[in-house]
Amino acid sequence: MTDTPPAPLDRLRAIMVRLRDPVTGCPWDVEQTFQTIAPYTLEEAYEVADAIERGDFDELKSELGDLLFQVVFHARMAEEQGLFDFDAVAGAIVDKLERRHPHVFGDEAAKADAASQKARWEDIKAAERTAKSQHGVLDDVPVGLPALARAAKLTKRAARVGFDWPSTAEVFAKLDEEVAELKVEIAAGSSERMKDEVGDLLFVVANLARKLGVEPEDALRGSNAKFVRRFAFIETELAKEGRTPDQSDLAEMDALWNAAKVAERA
Repeated sequence: MTDTPPAPLDRLRAIMVRLRDPVTGCPWDVEQTFQTIAPYTLEEAYEVADAIERGDFDELKSELGDLLFQVVFHARMAEEQGLFDFDAVAGAIVDKLERRHPHVFGDEAAKADAASQKARWEDIKAAERTAKSQHGVLDDVPVGLPALARAAKLTKRAARVGFDWPSTAEVFAKLDEEVAELKVEIAAGSSERMKDEVGDLLFVVANLARKLGVEPEDALRGSNAKFVRRFAFIETELAKEGRTPDQSDLAEMDALWNAAKVAERA
């Protein structure tokens, strides 16, 4: 009678223990810290989003595995320092999900729609911030978020307490104001002030996206993909004539760009 092989998650955790062994483990894995691994964690999260964007579900499976490995990596380092372990991580999210869904796991009556549930979710999160002595409205908006996503989250949180423009008309007016201020700094040639004004402009754009119900990070990711796709069209068309973009000019490439737009609509 053969032993039942360990579950994949147990195997993953065991592999992590071996990789981090100071004597027989992998030297690279052994020398890593929370700080050095954090960028890889972010990168893996972006690769998950990229696989979803492309609709590549085989790749999504692989990328989710990579992201899970990051969680196991952080949990193992914490366990080595006597802080917490993987089970504590899983327990924390289980407790949080049950706490934030009283209409599912508790006695609270279910609300009629998703919007009501989302509002209740935010109320529960606010109570959790108070319990953790995070009394400021913006206290727990993560600094490590991508800047556009964090801008939208900051303005969303402020809007919950009434610090918000009544409509998008006021946001567009602010957008015009920021563009005018940026032009002034461009004319003055002040690089620091230009940087400051570009930041203000992007912040207002993120706020506008939030007002329109658009996730700015998703929107920009889509535009990035669109740019890559259309520029590839330009390269392909030029390659048919044995040329590359640096052997073309702006007028020709702009015409090909417009042709790519027409082809996409078709």
